[in-house]
Amino acid sequence: FTGLADVSISEDIPVEGEITVPVGSHSPDEDYSTLDEPVRDTIMRDLKAVGKKFVHVLYPKKSSALLRDWDLWGPLVLCVSLALMLQGGSADSKDDGGPQFAEVFVIIWFGAVVITLNSKLLGGTISFFQSLCVLGYCVLPLTVAMLVCRLVLLAGSGTISFIIRLVVVVAMFGWSTLASTAFLADSQPPNRKALVVYPIFLFYFVISWMILTFTPQ
Repeated sequence: FTGLADVSISEDIPVEGEITVPVGSHSPDEDYSTLDEPVRDTIMRDLKAVGKKFVHVLYPKKSSALLRDWDLWGPLVLCVSLALMLQGGSADSKDDGGPQFAEVFVIIWFGAVVITLNSKLLGGTISFFQSLCVLGYCVLPLTVAMLVCRLVLLAGSGTISFIIRLVVVVAMFGWSTLASTAFLADSQPPNRKALVVYPIFLFYFVISWMILTFTPQ
């Protein structure tokens, strides 16, 4: 091999062959965007995401599913449904119960904002819209309670009816409170969790009281 040391390669000699290093295979899916998908697929994907969050609320456990991909579609649907079912109560007999619709919106959204601000001031790591998402989705048990109460009131408004409604509302109130605290517990400092849970307790208690005292005209 001593003779090879004197051999030099001329710069004019072309280098043949493929010298590019493939980084990875290009897939058509890489150019795919949600802007290119049909409207039907977009709606179905959003509906499935909302449905999964409803399932997490019905089976509450410490999970980041509601926090990871937050949205406000579910809380909006629940708020509108609850407001519509509360409409027509006898709290204001001068009209058709319209003010209840605005009252529900103010209580749910303003209450959720106050609880979120309280959580942030106490050192919580959850974002503003994540907290609104969790608090809004956890209204689902109370919405179910309102639906049951409306059905029970169709049969009558006696003592038995009130006891049934009381049991249902208390059970769903506890469900909403436990579900919301299960999702929000890990985002709060350990020594300040009670200061965060108490406003949540009051938030769902006011909504439960509106449902329990509802009487149709």
